[in-house]
Amino acid sequence: MSPFETMNPAADQELPPLALAGHRLPQPPAEEPQVAEYAIPVGGLDREQRLRALDRIDTYLAHKRQHLLGYQANQELDGCASDLGRFMRHNINNLGDPFRSGGYKPNTKAVEHAVLDYYADLWRAKGPHSPEDPESYWGYALSMGSTEGNMYALWNARDYLSGKPLIRPTASSGSGAVVTPNSRRPVAFYSEDTHYSFAKAVRVLGVETFHDIGVENYPGQCPLPGSGGVWPLEVPSVPGPSGLSWDGTGEISVDALELLVEFFAAKGHPVFVSLNLGSTFKGAHDDVRAVCERLLPIFERYGMVESEVVRGRDQRSGELLTDRRRRFWIHVDGALGAAYLPFLRLAQESPETYGWTPAAPAPEFDFGLRLPTAGHGEVDLVSSIAMSGHKWPGVPWPCGIYMTKVKYQVSPPSQPDYTGAPDTTFAGSRNGFSPLVLWDHLARHSHADQVDRIRRSQELAAYLESRLTALERTHGLTLWPARTPGALTVRFRKPSPELVTKWSLSAQDVLTTPGEEATRRSYVHVFLMPSVTREKLDALLDDLVNDPVITGS
Repeated sequence: MSPFETMNPAADQELPPLALAGHRLPQPPAEEPQVAEYAIPVGGLDREQRLRALDRIDTYLAHKRQHLLGYQANQELDGCASDLGRFMRHNINNLGDPFRSGGYKPNTKAVEHAVLDYYADLWRAKGPHSPEDPESYWGYALSMGSTEGNMYALWNARDYLSGKPLIRPTASSGSGAVVTPNSRRPVAFYSEDTHYSFAKAVRVLGVETFHDIGVENYPGQCPLPGSGGVWPLEVPSVPGPSGLSWDGTGEISVDALELLVEFFAAKGHPVFVSLNLGSTFKGAHDDVRAVCERLLPIFERYGMVESEVVRGRDQRSGELLTDRRRRFWIHVDGALGAAYLPFLRLAQESPETYGWTPAAPAPEFDFGLRLPTAGHGEVDLVSSIAMSGHKWPGVPWPCGIYMTKVKYQVSPPSQPDYTGAPDTTFAGSRNGFSPLVLWDHLARHSHADQVDRIRRSQELAAYLESRLTALERTHGLTLWPARTPGALTVRFRKPSPELVTKWSLSAQDVLTTPGEEATRRSYVHVFLMPSVTREKLDALLDDLVNDPVITGS
């Protein structure tokens, strides 16, 4: 029998009203839909077959939506579906630079501009955008999530640090630039708790990490204590009580980063550092201010705050062309944290206004982070920020925001006339729906609403951690509950595959005892996104109490 020939009218109540399009829906499926159910015959499908197939996947998704706890994905989407569905009739493309309308007129660049202004204000960047002001912000709405933003940051930083021409070059004396084998060879640093996409991005873009260059050019010279001169793959994270990082908080070790950056700065390498604001598994926030305070003296010592950089050679005279720019770049991967931490800061600064004082202080991470120097006055330290729109705000598909400053913009590799707008973004065609959904979310929620959302999530994180701890005591279970201070995630022992699947839990194995008799632990985590409720957490806890892997039965 064809999968399109049966329909079960049960479980309509499980679906949002918009899913009911005048026909009954099947029972929530126990398993994921299979490709055979969606095979497309040469003659296509009739309307009944097509709708039955769509009902199947819609019912499955609606069911899983109610049980998604393990990923940074907000499921509060009913409002945008009701108000924004009409825009699906339009082929919207925000082609090219967001601040130039371009030739493709069915775009939402005005909306995108407004969204960028909103986040520029939250992240204390100078606005509005002005191409004539090197200190003003520039950015765009990503068609992917923060993976695209991180890749763009790496690309931007690689070309900026290696001397590629800028859109707005700075004044230069035309002398004093020193070209060495390392001066155009940036080195990247990121922690072992960084999102896996960074390891992919450095390979795609040909950006060398400190490990790559260390192994190739400085074997056996790693300056980290206890390393025996062996270069680690990433910057170590802060160790926990065990002395290893598996039970640590997930933050980058500022001590280790300082030693590594000093080593490569002394060798003449430009430096790219990526810091996490809500790490993938532990939800940790790297201490951006502490990193900047420790690294700035190094940048000053080696003339990296501002120096003459060679950007090419005059084709007629053969003279070197130079401009003045930095030789370091600090990027913040704020896929999750950059969207909600500004509201923590607001509550912290005005508890009487928002009726709440956060238990943990909001870390400083944005373009407003400035520090004094000996020879250059007060300088800004953060060069770029990336944020995902489908995580904290809630968009039905991956998207996000990338932001930097005009002074860091590198001239694009091509200037196609037919687009009508400069090709300054990572993609050519860009999703014009994403700015609409982000705008709708921001328009629906005041600052007070946003503060209340993060307050509820923090309270739920504390609730889940305390309940897991209580279950260990009252039921004699081994759950290993842990939460990094201030994080929106709680991690605990991995239950049975059935529960991992039911609740869409993200799992990770950690090495607890290295060596020949290595031991490991398997963890899962729950992210307390705005769509998570106490009722869902209680249902998960009930499942854990009866889970054979957890109980040992």
